[in-house]
Amino acid sequence: MTTESFRRARLSRDRRFDGLFFVGVFSTRIYCRPICPAVAAKEHNVRYFDTAVAAANEGLRPCLRCRPDSAPQSNPWIGTQTTVNRAVALINNGILSGPTAISIAAFADKLGISSRHLRELFQRHLGVSPKQYAQYQQLMFAKQLLHQSAMPITDIAFASGFNSVRRFNELFQQQLQLTPSAIRKNHHAAVGLTSDSTSLHLRLFYRPPFNWQHQREFYRLRAVNEMEWVGENHYGRSFQLNGGYGYVEATHCEASCSFKLKVVMSSADDLVHLQAVVCNMRRMLDLDADLIEVESRLAALGDYLPTINSGVRIPGVWSPFEAACRAVLGQQVSVLQSVMLLQALVDHYGETVIIEGCRLRLFPTAEVIAGASLDCLKVPRARKAALKALALFIQHHPHASVDEWLSIKGIGPWTVDYVRLRGLSLPDILLSSDLVVRHQLLANLSKAGNAEHLDDTATKGEQQRYYSAQTECLSSQISPWGSYLTFQLWSQQ
Repeated sequence: MTTESFRRARLSRDRRFDGLFFVGVFSTRIYCRPICPAVAAKEHNVRYFDTAVAAANEGLRPCLRCRPDSAPQSNPWIGTQTTVNRAVALINNGILSGPTAISIAAFADKLGISSRHLRELFQRHLGVSPKQYAQYQQLMFAKQLLHQSAMPITDIAFASGFNSVRRFNELFQQQLQLTPSAIRKNHHAAVGLTSDSTSLHLRLFYRPPFNWQHQREFYRLRAVNEMEWVGENHYGRSFQLNGGYGYVEATHCEASCSFKLKVVMSSADDLVHLQAVVCNMRRMLDLDADLIEVESRLAALGDYLPTINSGVRIPGVWSPFEAACRAVLGQQVSVLQSVMLLQALVDHYGETVIIEGCRLRLFPTAEVIAGASLDCLKVPRARKAALKALALFIQHHPHASVDEWLSIKGIGPWTVDYVRLRGLSLPDILLSSDLVVRHQLLANLSKAGNAEHLDDTATKGEQQRYYSAQTECLSSQISPWGSYLTFQLWSQQ
């Protein structure tokens, strides 16, 4: 975007630009979201920043009216730097914070690069070190909790990944030029938020458009009873994370382009994982997507995608392991049959828990599946063996990448790509080998008169060569947004 584009966007206060950039106002030394309701600053007092942390690096503090901590995330480097994408996702999930934090050296090793290269990448793309970025994300999450919840400040410090309240207060003052107590004093928690130490409500914002009807029906069709529930305006589910468990419920609020998120943890001790829970829900609902950019690329595909269902996002699942189980059990059967199999898996091997008086089931862990007979599943023996082998592999190699799962008998490229698509929510997964995707693409090309040579006389080999050539060309055209094309094609079947 040019400076003039930034200027027009901030003056319009258009929510489609929320989080895509931030407005630094040097006359007041604050930075704002482009939708800030305050009187617009004069242009000569303004500078524009790609990220909040870049604005903070210039000595600006976050605006208390528009609260940049609540803005949707934006990764302007996406599609050009996959290592940075992966590193940021891991940091947002708490890999460098809290009691289980790892060192920068171990973090770099996990990414398969040197510590020096990792620091260079972060300096180039974000203007800060990995540790500085992690600390700023912790502070912004803490600020969000101070504004939106009634949690005690001490609990907020630990829930945000700090191991010391003193260090939390010091960094808050240094980085945000504010104190936690001052924010809490001036911004009381909203009516209806609980002070219960295991339950809280937050508001998560997104950039429109958002096709909630599509997302809701996608989840409803695949929901597992007692583990998931779907209503007219909400989606909820149970979860397990790092030994703790609880449930989340997200209620769509179209007027404010947000979701009201309720998080209930089984124990106050599990609050140290709160940031990871919220981050995972943002990923599952795909709240940080820039659909203006995505749909402009989809519109350029021509005959491959003659119509677009606006607002379609990537409906994720809680974990890569759950996504893998859904993929394996969904092979060569209908969606309804695959859900019945998944229901049987959860009913027989998922732990039953009572939270706030509600009886819920948790998705079975890899350890449980590895030792289970799986006799409840009416599937071929090879499919059961694949599930058990995957569970055993994850049990022994919990930090292995999904790419390593290809070494497991019965786990092929389609399964791994499905996990990347829904378990990791990667944006560039075009499932070209999927039967629905194949059928829809060929149907679109046929309607446009571009596949007339694939008549009844064409051999299977000729058809496959034609399709492979088309999808190879298509993948390069739509990259890095192949996942959105996959869901567009699925939505139009």
